[in-house]
Amino acid sequence: MATRTDSRSKVGAGARDRLLLAAGQLLNESKDGQVSTRAICERAGVRAPTLYHHFGSKQGLVDAVVNYGFTQYVEPDGDAGDACADPVEAVRDGWDRHVRYGLDHPSFYVLLYGQIEPGTPCSLTSSAEAMLLRLLTPLARRGRLRTGAAEAARQIAAANAGVTLSLIAQPEDRRDPAMSRQVRDTILGSLIVPEPEAGEARTGVGALAGALSAALDTEGAAALTPAEELMLKEWLRRLT
Repeated sequence: MATRTDSRSKVGAGARDRLLLAAGQLLNESKDGQVSTRAICERAGVRAPTLYHHFGSKQGLVDAVVNYGFTQYVEPDGDAGDACADPVEAVRDGWDRHVRYGLDHPSFYVLLYGQIEPGTPCSLTSSAEAMLLRLLTPLARRGRLRTGAAEAARQIAAANAGVTLSLIAQPEDRRDPAMSRQVRDTILGSLIVPEPEAGEARTGVGALAGALSAALDTEGAAALTPAEELMLKEWLRRLT
């Protein structure tokens, strides 16, 4: 197994990227989400003043790592949760931004997203999934998702990371940018129902089941036991 010193040398970037990588790795390894300034600096091969110079504080660094996932699906010049924004376009743009970041920082991306352990979810993807869930829930409430919002968010995040890693693995002069767009449009088309025509409402069983499933994801069902709620969600998933 490669040492952390080997990992740092592979990044081939400055102190700021080494700090981001070290913090990301330690957060992913930590069971309680807590990491120390000393541990981050030792792994990154820098002194504490360098961390404060780039991020102001340890929390500033941790926020930068976590917010990387969060901001992938936020409009650069607006709020992705704005009722006037088109959530489908926000997801589409977020996908492209994610791929572009990976291709611009391939070594850092591979080390951050490519080091996973069997059976251990990568905590660094949770913020991206949370932002996707925020964007997709209104679509589910309007009956425009073919599955639950949480499941749709997981599928999109997984496909987005997979496409990015696949493109990074290809020789730069042979990369096909159209592949990312094709996969993006295929996955979104399989999950999202087109907007109905003006004056037309989606009132079928599938649409209603999707809307109820979205409400359960965000609000829960106080009158049901956890087992009953799980069973209901499974029925709704099938109907959707």
